[in-house]
Amino acid sequence: MACRITELVIDCRDPETLAEFWCAVLGYTVLERDDIGDIEIGPGGTELGEDGLRLVLSRSDDPRHGKLPLHFDVNATDRDQDEELQRLLDLGARTADVGQTGEESWHVLADPEGNEFCLLRRRVDPAASR
Repeated sequence: MACRITELVIDCRDPETLAEFWCAVLGYTVLERDDIGDIEIGPGGTELGEDGLRLVLSRSDDPRHGKLPLHFDVNATDRDQDEELQRLLDLGARTADVGQTGEESWHVLADPEGNEFCLLRRRVDPAASR
């Protein structure tokens, strides 16, 4: 039997702000808050191990050094790439420069704490994205 990734932990200064941002981006809900300020978000109504990756936003004041070795790629589910780009910017994302040429079919963005992610061109089925 193989393992499956069920949770991704992101160290951050402000779990509340990132939870609000990523819930809005991904259509997730807050699933749990612990006593030290960590927040777990994911598709609503799922148990751990069921469909959908959960994100744990873990409070940390450790300084971040340089570009992250891991990032999200997201695809729109109900609109084209340009409309989704505007929605993400309205939610608080900002454009990021990681050395792209401008000829890419994706947009590089950063969340409110500067964590890079890419908006890809393809539209995906909402049910398959959970």
